[in-house]
Amino acid sequence: MRNTKVLMAAIAGATMLALAACSQSGSTGNPPVATTGASDQGTVGTTTAKAPAPFDKPGVKVAIVQNSGQGDYFQQYLNGTKKQAAALGVDLDVYDAKGDNATQAQQLEQAIASGVKGIVVRHGFADTLCPGVNEAIQKKIPIVIYDVEIQKCAPDAVQTQQSDADMAGLVLKQMVKDVGSGVDVGYVNVAGIAPLDRRDLVWQQSLKDNSWKQLFKTGTYTDSSATDTAPMVVAALQANPGVKAIYAPYDELSKGTLSALQQLGIKDVKVYGADISNADIELMTAAGSPWMATGATDPNAIGAAVLRTLFLDMAGHLDKKNVQFPPILITQDMLKSKNIKNMNDLRAAEPSLNISDVSGADWIPSVTF
Repeated sequence: MRNTKVLMAAIAGATMLALAACSQSGSTGNPPVATTGASDQGTVGTTTAKAPAPFDKPGVKVAIVQNSGQGDYFQQYLNGTKKQAAALGVDLDVYDAKGDNATQAQQLEQAIASGVKGIVVRHGFADTLCPGVNEAIQKKIPIVIYDVEIQKCAPDAVQTQQSDADMAGLVLKQMVKDVGSGVDVGYVNVAGIAPLDRRDLVWQQSLKDNSWKQLFKTGTYTDSSATDTAPMVVAALQANPGVKAIYAPYDELSKGTLSALQQLGIKDVKVYGADISNADIELMTAAGSPWMATGATDPNAIGAAVLRTLFLDMAGHLDKKNVQFPPILITQDMLKSKNIKNMNDLRAAEPSLNISDVSGADWIPSVTF
């Protein structure tokens, strides 16, 4: 009983952080207030060369147009973006569509019209974003896309992303190691979101390779994904007893899954997810936690690296159209054995999370987390 209470408290606390961040989000110029600690402040590196145009003069303005600012991952991502902008003395406008695709397309138009010199578009749907992305390109505004499959309709856009196939593969290899083959499993995911679709391809192959039987698929992507997903997983589990493991490849979906298991008092189902944050670490290491493994990058570092990619493009120094960021496997056993309590501990234990050299240049003061 005590273990259940500890984990439930951790889930509730993480969910409240996400909801609080959502309530503080603004449409333009009012970014979500990221929940960050000392470990997320970042260290600014030194430069050895003068910045090229347009960064040789003050007042350069860029924008990030994000589909949603809710959840630990997106809060950390924006924190990294803001820290990197400040390091180079760049003004950053933040647009948050709060999960509404039409609003994101409108905000992209607003960003273009505002006169910014460069734009990052983070998550969303290609169908609604491509007209604006192509408009920016036609107007010679450098634009970098993060985690949107946009190459077909906007081949001149710069694409950045986590290596989602590797992220899913690492976790699912751990899942088969833990639960074996030929078992009943559940799936919590949402179709139509680029990184989740890429992870889905690996999941579908893993089902075949390991003779897993998928008893259900559920989940939703909203501005409160964890809270809204939990009752869906409750219903799926009630209708499909006997599941041994659940794959939920986004940490808000993982949180919703944990909440559902706790509500039902189920203790023998293992959970495998994606992403990492201070709240996620707390959940994975809580007494009795079923969250066994996650595949992740440091979202603070990713936010900074994507913005550096935009800086290089704006300066005419980018020599490729695709930049990927490698993930690592993080297991509950590793977190506990190394006494990892937060992201700062994790970064110390896993130096590969530091990608300050990715999209770096001698004139960019890279931020290290």
